[in-house]
Amino acid sequence: MWEIISAGGLLMLPIVICSVVAVAIVIERFWSLRRSRVLPENLVANTWKRLSNNQISREYIQELRAESPLGNVLAAGLMNRNADRDQLRNAIEDAGSHAAHELERYLPALGTIAAVTPLLGLLGTVIGMIRVFTNITTLGVGNPSQLAGGISQALITTAGGLMVAIPSLMFYRFFRARVDELVVGMEKESRTFLDVLVRRPAAGNAAHTGNHNTVNSTGAVSLDATQAAQ
Repeated sequence: MWEIISAGGLLMLPIVICSVVAVAIVIERFWSLRRSRVLPENLVANTWKRLSNNQISREYIQELRAESPLGNVLAAGLMNRNADRDQLRNAIEDAGSHAAHELERYLPALGTIAAVTPLLGLLGTVIGMIRVFTNITTLGVGNPSQLAGGISQALITTAGGLMVAIPSLMFYRFFRARVDELVVGMEKESRTFLDVLVRRPAAGNAAHTGNHNTVNSTGAVSLDATQAAQ
C-alpha cells in the first residue's frame, strides 16, 4: 500500500489526509445523528408532565438543554413559558435554528472533500502527463521505464481521488437527507410543545370548572369526556 501511495507523488498526501478526515466525519455523524439522541421518545409528554406538577427547576432545564437537540428547543420554551405567544414562538424557533445548525456540523467539510479530491486526482494526472512528455522531450521514446513512471503517477492519483470522493459524496447525501428528516421531526415536536404551553393558562382556568386536560404520548393536549359532553 505504501509503495502505491509513494508512487502517486506528493499529491497523494492531501488525498490520504482527506480520506482520514472523511472517515472520522462519517463515524461522528453516524453517532450524533441517531434518532434516539436527537428526538428522544416521549420527551414532550414527560416535560409537560413535570410542568403540570410544578417540577420545573433551573437544574432540570439545564439537563434538558444538554440532553438532546430537541431538549434544547423545549428548554427555550420553558425559559419563556410565561411570555406571550409571539415571544414564545420566536424563542422556540431561534433554538430550533441553532439545533438544526448543530445537526449539519461537519457536513460542509464532507461535501468539500467530495468535491476537492477528484480535482486533486486530476491535478496529479496533469502533473504525471507533464512528466511523461518531459521525458519524451529529453530522452525520447526509447526508454519505456521513464514513461511508465509518469503514467503510473497519473493513474494512481486519479484513482485515489475518486476512491475518496465517491463514498464521501454518498455519505454526504445520506446525512443531508437524515438531517432534513430530523429537522422536520423537531419542528413537529416543538410545534406541539408550543401549543401545549399556549393552552396552559386556559387549562388552569378550566380546572376550576371541573374540566381536566391530559397529554397523550406525543405531548398533545386532549380534553376528557366531561369537557367533550359540554
